[in-house]
Amino acid sequence: MVGGRTTRTDGPPSWLLAFGPFLVIGAVVAVALATLSAFEFEWLAVTGTANVLAVLTVIGFIAGILPVFVGMLWFPYVRQLDVTWIHAVLAFSAGILAFIAFEMGEEAIEFAVEVPTPMLGESVAFAGAVGTIVFMELVSRWRKRRSNVSGGDGLRVAYLVAIGLGLHSVGEGLAIGSAFVLGDAGLVVLLTVGFVIHNVTEGPAVISAIARDRTAPPLRHFAALGVLAGGGVIVGGWLGSIVDSPLLAAACFAIAFGAIVQVLWEMVELIRRDAGALVTRRTVIAFVVGAVVMFFLEEVVVDAWLL
Repeated sequence: MVGGRTTRTDGPPSWLLAFGPFLVIGAVVAVALATLSAFEFEWLAVTGTANVLAVLTVIGFIAGILPVFVGMLWFPYVRQLDVTWIHAVLAFSAGILAFIAFEMGEEAIEFAVEVPTPMLGESVAFAGAVGTIVFMELVSRWRKRRSNVSGGDGLRVAYLVAIGLGLHSVGEGLAIGSAFVLGDAGLVVLLTVGFVIHNVTEGPAVISAIARDRTAPPLRHFAALGVLAGGGVIVGGWLGSIVDSPLLAAACFAIAFGAIVQVLWEMVELIRRDAGALVTRRTVIAFVVGAVVMFFLEEVVVDAWLL
């Protein structure tokens, strides 16, 4: 029994649970790169919209949903950790989310000023961010009332994290869809592989809150969380291939910013309720590491491949 949770000691060894997902990540990246490199993108120039959307759906699954599922494979290992280390994982996830929120806010501002009427773009971005925070807070309170009955408060936060990440991943899909419009097959391949590596980190961010609950939820919740967190890449890909609008992009990024800001507040409250003290050496280090990892994946790995 660890931190009020029942911890299993049977099953695969801890080293396999900790390092096994890395092997899966490597396999997914290799398959994605091989598949996309062999795909005849010229066919898309002469085919119908339905076929383009179908291809973007497959690419969105590979770039968004699949890597989140891979990242969630760390759940059995995280469940074995002491509760103080689970708080560190939560703080690591918060660092990831904080970097994403900063990035989404920056993107929203950049697209807002590109709108022919900048004041309109800025107003839409502001309303999108504030409206989403209010909406997410209402959703949170509704799920909190339900979790008080079921005892699954971590699951409530996990769904909020997944929704926030899903809204953020719409921006990734917009980038992929726009590359299709430009007919740049190389950019589509690089973006997809880059987002596969990038989005693996979102799996632990989704499951970290569940790991501190006493019992693990049914598998259907993991499936729903993975689709929510990564499915935005598919939606964004559709939008990016059909509509090229700075106003739409500003709204999407602002909504993602608002959702993640509200989720960060939920994670802070979760750690504070569990541990009493929010700021400890372990949580601070974990938060910084999460932000640095995300910076490396986003600004170094993905951007370096695109140069």
